Amino acid sequence: MTWSAAHYSTFEDERTRPARDLLAALPPLEPREVVDLGCGPGNSTGLLAVRFPGAAVRGLDSSADMIAAARARLPAVHFDLGDIEAWLETGPSADVIFANAALQWVPDHPALFPALRAKLSHGGCLAVQMPDNLHEPAHRLMREIALHGSWAEKLAAAGGTRAEIGSAAGYFEMLDSPTCRVDVWRTTYHHALAGAAAIVEWFMGSGLRPFIAPLDAAERVAFLSRYESAVAAAYPPMADGRVLLPFPRLFIVARDAS
Repeated sequence: MTWSAAHYSTFEDERTRPARDLLAALPPLEPREVVDLGCGPGNSTGLLAVRFPGAAVRGLDSSADMIAAARARLPAVHFDLGDIEAWLETGPSADVIFANAALQWVPDHPALFPALRAKLSHGGCLAVQMPDNLHEPAHRLMREIALHGSWAEKLAAAGGTRAEIGSAAGYFEMLDSPTCRVDVWRTTYHHALAGAAAIVEWFMGSGLRPFIAPLDAAERVAFLSRYESAVAAAYPPMADGRVLLPFPRLFIVARDAS
């Protein structure tokens, strides 16, 4: 599956707001090493570089397109092309591990989150934000349309590309210990978008990627047309023609207290 930095950045202000909110929730820190896991086009990495000017800030992403965009945006920051699982095995410890809208694509969270916790240096902080919207109409409709059409066989596995995230209590229990202070909360953002087509455009840079990547050009047009019609019915317009897209997100901050 490929990722498009251009599509992802179309709604950059809206996508960056959760990263700003997550960063604002961090305690006072003076880190030396900061890593942005799943950094995308560098929007969250830029926030980290400003917040921690004395630190060595690094970004990591598995998409070459995203890394190219991030390097162009922040030429003074070091970016690596690679996946999070490999970084857990070979990467150094860090004072701040930041993951904005990335870990929902990584499997086996009961193993992942303790491994991330173990990567923290003394007094370090893990900061995570994950979309919690798989049961929202926009995502449910992707899966339903994938099952009913000439593309059904091609998209048989698309709905399972992103695993459902766990509960707030589950993540708290994964990380909580006498030597780790944990804070977990959930926020629903309501984004005012131009209409159903704008909702489709929003997810073209994220959730729709596993559904459209396997399709040929004609199938992609047909799939997106059917999806946009279903989205228009699920998200009725307001008086001015815009629609509100509710977007729940789960936030986790865990600080080493050893």
